[in-house]
Amino acid sequence: MGTCPIRCRTNRTILENQPETRSPPSQESVLVSLCDYPSFERTELTMCTGEQLTVISDDGDFMMVRSTTTNRESYIPTNYTARLTHGWLFTGISRDKAVELLMQPNNHSGAFLIRESETNNDCYSLSVLKRGNSSYLDCVKHYRISHLRNGWVYISPSVTFPTLHHLVEHYSEIEGGLCCRLREPCFIQGLDDAREARPVPTTVRRPTLNWKDISRSVIFRKMRTESDTSLVSEGLREAISSYLQMTEGNDHSWDT
Repeated sequence: MGTCPIRCRTNRTILENQPETRSPPSQESVLVSLCDYPSFERTELTMCTGEQLTVISDDGDFMMVRSTTTNRESYIPTNYTARLTHGWLFTGISRDKAVELLMQPNNHSGAFLIRESETNNDCYSLSVLKRGNSSYLDCVKHYRISHLRNGWVYISPSVTFPTLHHLVEHYSEIEGGLCCRLREPCFIQGLDDAREARPVPTTVRRPTLNWKDISRSVIFRKMRTESDTSLVSEGLREAISSYLQMTEGNDHSWDT
């Protein structure tokens, strides 16, 4: 039996045991341009900010790419680009570039992306666009995504998720403290056809629990049919079960 998974007198649930492996759908990464190139005056562009690029050759610090917008080929520095997977997870993009991409005119309120945090190597950042009634009210909000020791992720410590996919699905259903609900990944020229084919994320919302009125039988009630919805997630049931077994014989009871 492992370490006690519940910290008493806190609303934060910490699961020490490893969760079940839930592999996200496999998806190859694509290359996205982070600037207009070349950017010299009176020089015709060979690629535009926020478009998918086709890699012809990669030499490490430089690569030959073909623009999906102009269909021209260019030999460009690698740091002029970023990698994108799952339509919303960026590698190699700064906070400022995230804002620049989200502020593109094709994006609407709720457009979002997730990127590696610039200030914490172990965290991600969620960037969300909130459009106003006029352009000067437009803004991009940033939220840190932290990790628990078992690999689960969260924005609010009271709501944790086994993967980034589950986090995105949850906040696509409800705002949950964000500036707005997540609606569409940041628009990338060349990926629009794939976006239209991608289904809208859906989630199952669990009812709010009043822990003072919850009995042991309610917590450990199993779903009898596929249509039933358990009040408590499987991971939380396992954590509570482990805690109760370790404290058996003490004055800790979940019965009402």
